[in-house]
Amino acid sequence: MAAAGLFGVVLGVKRLGGGESAASPFTVAPLLLGAALLYLFVRRQGRRPHPLVDLRMFRRPAFSTSVGCIVLAMLALVGLELIAAQYLQLVLGLSPLRTGLRLLPLTVAAMAAGLAGARMLRRFGPRRMVAAGFCLTAAAVVTLTAMGGEDNARLLLCGFVLLGFGLETTLFGAYESMLSEAPAEQAGGAAAIGETSYQLGAGIGIALLGSVMNRAYTPGLASVPGVSSDASRAAGHSLGEAYEVAGRLGGPAGEALRRAARDSFVHGLHVTLLVSAALLLLGALMALRLPRIMQCGEQGADEIPAVGRCPPRVSRRSRRCRPDSRSGRAGHCTVTSPGDVTSAASFW
Repeated sequence: MAAAGLFGVVLGVKRLGGGESAASPFTVAPLLLGAALLYLFVRRQGRRPHPLVDLRMFRRPAFSTSVGCIVLAMLALVGLELIAAQYLQLVLGLSPLRTGLRLLPLTVAAMAAGLAGARMLRRFGPRRMVAAGFCLTAAAVVTLTAMGGEDNARLLLCGFVLLGFGLETTLFGAYESMLSEAPAEQAGGAAAIGETSYQLGAGIGIALLGSVMNRAYTPGLASVPGVSSDASRAAGHSLGEAYEVAGRLGGPAGEALRRAARDSFVHGLHVTLLVSAALLLLGALMALRLPRIMQCGEQGADEIPAVGRCPPRVSRRSRRCRPDSRSGRAGHCTVTSPGDVTSAASFW
């Protein structure tokens, strides 16, 4: 039911982005049906004694905020990666191998952020870590708006490194904050919700940012000199199809269409990047609802901690973990050690 509901919503968004009329029954019906199925799913899960998804966890502000941050971060990541790959191959003319190598710094930076994530989380806490990650990612996206029709390897390297590090910092902090808010007996369900959030954000990102891209790209091909309306309409579907149409036309008209399509794609890329930056800044504002420090539970002397112990210096200076009144032992923090942590870095 949930999968069908999400499919209907994503399909409706894609049709809107593809230029279909908002009043078209083939656009309205999937949106309404998808929304209805999602509502029924939520209502059904709320009434079951043993629900597939325990929606009561979303009553915790930090938990629901963490899930929203994950969705927003994945939305930006997957949507931008898809568009960036097309830009590198179709606009700059790079081969698939060289395109992969250009995107490699993004993955390496994300791995570095994942390795440093546990220390950053202990030092700064979820609120500052996630908010800073969103702001860093937004800065990277704005930097990439300087991309044009010519290759600028240094700009792309700088932008992709900041993008990868910022997104993984956001995902790491949000994921760990989400797990720390879930009761111990529901840790498995919370992890499943987190993984589902990754997929949900990826799907929405492709639909939403792809739709924004199409909306900004298509108008630039409406009146190319020497190109018929049918050819312009076909070229408006994608940059790759525009190149095919230009190849069939040949001559000055084909060259004009190719140039107009490339310029329109770059314009659409800039618009998409700015929309992504706005969404990322919205995520930074959402992150302000996260706890300033990780929540620490008090445990007895004979209890075995499920997660790593807070460093003594943190307990003494900021009292993030309160000592056990019976044994004098330090409480145990939900922040795990770098060797034990399972974070969003596994996505990479």
